[in-house]
Amino acid sequence: MPKNKFQDVVFTIMMVFVMVYAMVVYNIAGDRGGLTYEVFSLALYELPIMIPVAFVLEFFFVGNAAKAVVFRHMNFTDKPIFITFFISGVTVAMMCPVMSFVATCLFKGIDANLFTKWISLTAHNLPMAFFWQFMYAGPFVRFIFGKIFSEKKDEVMENAVAE
Repeated sequence: MPKNKFQDVVFTIMMVFVMVYAMVVYNIAGDRGGLTYEVFSLALYELPIMIPVAFVLEFFFVGNAAKAVVFRHMNFTDKPIFITFFISGVTVAMMCPVMSFVATCLFKGIDANLFTKWISLTAHNLPMAFFWQFMYAGPFVRFIFGKIFSEKKDEVMENAVAE
């Protein structure tokens, strides 16, 4: 897990990319009646809009709010895996409605039915977002992040600089 602000930015970028791309693919596939190879390329067109929005929301607002909620119920001395899972779950529970609102406004239109379209999209997205985060995105990003910022690698670099 991130140990400083730089690592936090890198981790957030990685997680946002993996989550946003998957959720955009999921939504386009739903709108088109199924998953096709074309959906994967169509999703790339939404990424320049949705990734910066998700990054700003998660990094500056939701990430801090999620940690505040988690540490009202847990201590820093609790098992790290439980803390990680709790933070992941609370983050998804907060990000999904917000990102669904953004997607509703951008792709479904702002009209008299905005509220019902937003609630419907959130209900559609939330189960998938939880499943994707806990089963695939979270473990995958933590694995890659751990390979990039391994503590052994940090020790080797510190020793090389000290010599």
